[in-house]
Amino acid sequence: MKNKSTYSLILAGVMVLTSSCKDFLDYQPKGLLSSENIQSVSGAESLSTAAYAGIGNDDMIGPMTSMWVYGSVRSDDAYKGGGGVGDVADIDFYEHYNLTRPQQGMMHPFTWENFYKAISRANAALRSLNVLTEEEFPLKKTRQAEMRFLRGHSHFMLKMLFKNIPYIDENLSSDDILKESNVKYKNDELWNKIGEDFQFAIDNLPVNQAQIGRANKISASAYLAKLRLFQAYEQDDMHKVVNINKTRLQEVVNLTQAVISSGKYSLQPDFAENFIAETENGPESVFAIQYSINDGTAVGRLSYVTGLNYPHGAPQYGCCGFHQPSQNLANAYKTDENGLPFFSNFNETNVDFKTNTVDPRVDHTIGIDGHPYKYNNALPFTNSWIRDPGVYGFFHTMKEQQLATSSSYHKEGPFIGSSKNIDIIRYDDVLLMQAEAYIELGQQNLALPLVNQIRKRAAASTGRLKKADGTFASKYSIKEYSATGWTQEYARKALQWERRLEFATESPRFFDLVRWGIAEQTLNAYIDKEKTRRPFLATAKFTAGRDEYLPIPQREISFTKGLYKQNPGY
Repeated sequence: MKNKSTYSLILAGVMVLTSSCKDFLDYQPKGLLSSENIQSVSGAESLSTAAYAGIGNDDMIGPMTSMWVYGSVRSDDAYKGGGGVGDVADIDFYEHYNLTRPQQGMMHPFTWENFYKAISRANAALRSLNVLTEEEFPLKKTRQAEMRFLRGHSHFMLKMLFKNIPYIDENLSSDDILKESNVKYKNDELWNKIGEDFQFAIDNLPVNQAQIGRANKISASAYLAKLRLFQAYEQDDMHKVVNINKTRLQEVVNLTQAVISSGKYSLQPDFAENFIAETENGPESVFAIQYSINDGTAVGRLSYVTGLNYPHGAPQYGCCGFHQPSQNLANAYKTDENGLPFFSNFNETNVDFKTNTVDPRVDHTIGIDGHPYKYNNALPFTNSWIRDPGVYGFFHTMKEQQLATSSSYHKEGPFIGSSKNIDIIRYDDVLLMQAEAYIELGQQNLALPLVNQIRKRAAASTGRLKKADGTFASKYSIKEYSATGWTQEYARKALQWERRLEFATESPRFFDLVRWGIAEQTLNAYIDKEKTRRPFLATAKFTAGRDEYLPIPQREISFTKGLYKQNPGY
């Protein structure tokens, strides 16, 4: 609805301009760059700033920043939520896997479009920067490196979502772009093309930037490590993992070590500090999409990508109850007598928060009846806030929420916007990426202290979880792993489990399962059990060789007259 209002304003403006006197045709509107001034230093700077804005220009129906639709709901972490399966039905299609279609009119076609708009902004800035000399603009190399980092980010996200995508750089003309196929490069070649942008960023960015939010040498190293980790799990044309490339894994070790050794980033003392606006851009945030409020604009530059996900029945919110954690996820937080996960039999019975011991991260992640809502012990979460418990149960998402009293919070009609940044890479991810590489290299002993750093921080993150009477609503027990029995197989399971508990509902889960080559077995086992609890999943089925990636939007295939090739199975 907000977009419709915008389009109406644009149309009204066009009508005024075309019906006014000739003098208006000679007017240079503010904010527009002519062919002359885009080749100036100020023009290049303006285009570079616009490119940063481009990677955060998403919305509820075209996500780019929070991947809760594509990575959380499509995994075993969460259900769509909302007012039944027909409420924003496209998300229900993804959740069922077998209902996903190239012809869908919402969500992934807009995500595709939004990322290519962001790539276009980065390329426009690069074209402007490329014609300047370093004498004219001493920051030329730095800005070029930033733009290539941003372009690398957008291409990476597209590849993670769709696998087969056209690679577009600043050297392609408009005619060239129309001839660029989405299968021009083989899988490994495309990873390398994207990786070249991050390597350029590493080679040309400073360690420290004067302005918060700009990419730097260390954040570029972290992002290239993430890319190489995905690339290490080599897939065939049907998305099956056929090899784990040890050379790529060693690159991950080296790149993450550059981040760790820099001393620039560290874990926040309390896990909660990653999820509240008051502590954003903290030591754990390696690269984040920046948002603002009270910045001189009408409502600020806010994120609305999770604007449907606040409690529906709570008077201070009122909409719309999407993104509800699964029973499976809640059960995954149970711990045994040693304070460790249960692994194989965690999902046989449902967690009882009064009797079972649990990992403290559960109360940072899931809204539970009677437990403090978003660290406010005067505001306990209540089941009455759940919109459709008969379909989706009583759990509610927590990490992406902000209190209505937060300075970052804004309600626009029924939808919620927030100026809280969205982290793309955090330091906890860097530690676990290195741990994963060590494990797959057979050096699991080097992974153990990395995983335990994460668990130690989790154990210390209970200060904000107390109820008004000073007690805890859950029984917390979490311990570090022992070197005894820390085999490669056990370490791999522990690493996979740790990534789930640490990043639950933040979206990495689905993409992790695909990378590890265990999506089909994990998700179909999840469905088999979960549909006995949530009958709306009765017809859901994950098909290997198809459902690991989204379909190429049919409108893109039609527009290119069949130049783009559809992903297998669609």
